[in-house]
Amino acid sequence: MSTLPTPSTPLHTLLHTPLYETHQRLGAKLTDFGGWEMPLHYGSQVDEHHAVRKHAGMFDVSHMCTVEVVGPQAKAFLLFALANNVAKLKTPGRALYSCMLNERGGVVDDLIVYYFDEVTFRLVVNAGTAQKDIDWLNAIVLREKFDVVLTPRTDVAMIAVQGPEAREAVWKVLLDSHAATAELKPFNSATVGDFFIARTGYTGEDGFEIILPASRAAAFWAELQSAGVVPCGLGARDTLRLEAGMNLYGQDMNDETTPLESNLAWTVDCSTDRKFIGRAALEATPPTRQLVGLVPLGAGILRGHQVVQTAHGDGEITSGSFSPTLNKSIAFARIPALVAIGDTVQAEVRGKWLDCRVTKFPFVRNGQALI
Repeated sequence: MSTLPTPSTPLHTLLHTPLYETHQRLGAKLTDFGGWEMPLHYGSQVDEHHAVRKHAGMFDVSHMCTVEVVGPQAKAFLLFALANNVAKLKTPGRALYSCMLNERGGVVDDLIVYYFDEVTFRLVVNAGTAQKDIDWLNAIVLREKFDVVLTPRTDVAMIAVQGPEAREAVWKVLLDSHAATAELKPFNSATVGDFFIARTGYTGEDGFEIILPASRAAAFWAELQSAGVVPCGLGARDTLRLEAGMNLYGQDMNDETTPLESNLAWTVDCSTDRKFIGRAALEATPPTRQLVGLVPLGAGILRGHQVVQTAHGDGEITSGSFSPTLNKSIAFARIPALVAIGDTVQAEVRGKWLDCRVTKFPFVRNGQALI
């Protein structure tokens, strides 16, 4: 079901998170994801998916890279390096989703940035692009002579607890966290002892993403499991984010595609005269393509790289899978910008053309079908 890659290198060469032995003990099926040996599922990807939609599930996302950005020019640096505007962040713990662009407007990576104060920020970047991102950011620091230091964290783990019952489960395990996080709005965070708790996620459900000391990850995972939180793998994470209309870097956008043609125009802030990398290219070249949702009108499973025919030219599916919540196939497709929502297009599935309806994102949010 999952569109995630299968192992392509010997597993003994892959990196391991602090929860690797826990995944082995739980009988997880492990796979190569961005150079890390990660759990694909623990038995049933579909059951894990439904656990998040209906109750609470947890994911090891320690393979993602946390980078501290500190210095007198930390804010100025991020204003220049990111397409979204960190000047919007004024309250400690506030977070912002952004793309980081190259000079052509292509997406180097997508990330979350957290604000602590005017000289202290935190980035969380994707696992497979972590070293590329750090090299890119350090090159900007050197070239533009920003007074800032980037420090990747290797001493922390990250666990995402997601679902309608997720926050209550965390409060049950971390008794001191309720007072600090009960009133948190989405894209805000709080620090409770040595736990950094953010109300963010990648599933379309409520919950927390928690950064904690690596040495405490296994015990915290076990306590969450005892509280009824279901361990979930990358397979369920992929179908959940697909239903929620959330892009996956390397599939739905990359260095050669811009946020304007990746359903991410809302992450690009051109409301001021702020100069940021990629802005000139975006303003000079209006997008001719768009990223939309597809739902088949007949039987068939939509997969990445399938050709899409439209009245305005061909496109391609970027991500596709079976949706456990909707009990049908869904997909993202990059197609000509002239195609309208509600139009019928055709996807090539096993040598035949399957009619599909063009839809908006998301397909599902908070457990409810939106199509």
